[in-house]
Amino acid sequence: MKVIGRDKLLQFSQSHSNVKSVLDGWFSEAENANWKTPQDIRNRYRSADFLADNRVIFNIKGNHYRLVVKVRYQNGIVVVEWVGTHAEYSKKKF
Repeated sequence: MKVIGRDKLLQFSQSHSNVKSVLDGWFSEAENANWKTPQDIRNRYRSADFLADNRVIFNIKGNHYRLVVKVRYQNGIVVVEWVGTHAEYSKKKF
């Protein structure tokens, strides 16, 4: 997959260094993935949640953080929309 928005992950990692290696790992896996359907994501990330408009929520580092992406399955593109703490996520509306 082509992942767009790595800068958001890097920026978040600067202020939350304890999650940097996990986000780097997710990025690497996503880049090497070939997700054609939501089930492809579910097979690897059992705790992923799926929203309307092909958005996927990943629980990061024991659900302390959340990563929201939009997946364009046919184009092989993943767009990082948001990353933050679980508490911050609870206040957002997606």
